[in-house]
Amino acid sequence: MVDFVLYMAFSVLETYALFFLAFKAFKIDLYSIEMVFASLIMGFISYVLRIDYGLIEMDVCLQFILIFCFMWLLFRIHYFYAAIMTGMTYQAYSLIQTLYYFLLNQSTLFSVYLLQILTATTAILIGMYISKRRQGFDFVPDKPAGKINISTRDQILFALNLPSFIIVLSTMYFSNHLMQFYFIIPLAYALVLYGYLYLSYKKDRSDHGNIGL
Repeated sequence: MVDFVLYMAFSVLETYALFFLAFKAFKIDLYSIEMVFASLIMGFISYVLRIDYGLIEMDVCLQFILIFCFMWLLFRIHYFYAAIMTGMTYQAYSLIQTLYYFLLNQSTLFSVYLLQILTATTAILIGMYISKRRQGFDFVPDKPAGKINISTRDQILFALNLPSFIIVLSTMYFSNHLMQFYFIIPLAYALVLYGYLYLSYKKDRSDHGNIGL
């Protein structure tokens, strides 16, 4: 029972931090109750898959999909931009976590709970910093439905979800079998995240294309 409570507590903390970072990065109002609700569901599903069935890879994939679904269906963000937000935020959060994982593995301080606390705290602090400086992106529309214009830049942003998903899956393999090359993972996250940030910055400051969705 204690293990379940601890797992849920730290899972909720991490998922809440991820949503917090996403909403601050895209200048979207926080929905704290809904964020906790989504975090509880994702934490419970993760516990069942990882602990009861040992399906770690499936859990990683499903968590990515669930974040997108909650962005779209619970927080009412247009599905096209929900996919972009999911990919970018997951990259940012995973970059933070893999950096801490790499550093903690070089020391005697490694602990899963410590890793989760450090990652979640850093994500929340970054979100607070973005909000305080009034930075972030504002191209995500308020309405979940309706016609939007998609430029070539938007399509590339959307397409970055594919390498994002592949890197997420590769993380487990590298940590289990190729730890000596693990430094490649945070570098890959950083590279894809740079693509997201660069294109998002350009999109915020330019006219869009005329492809309807």
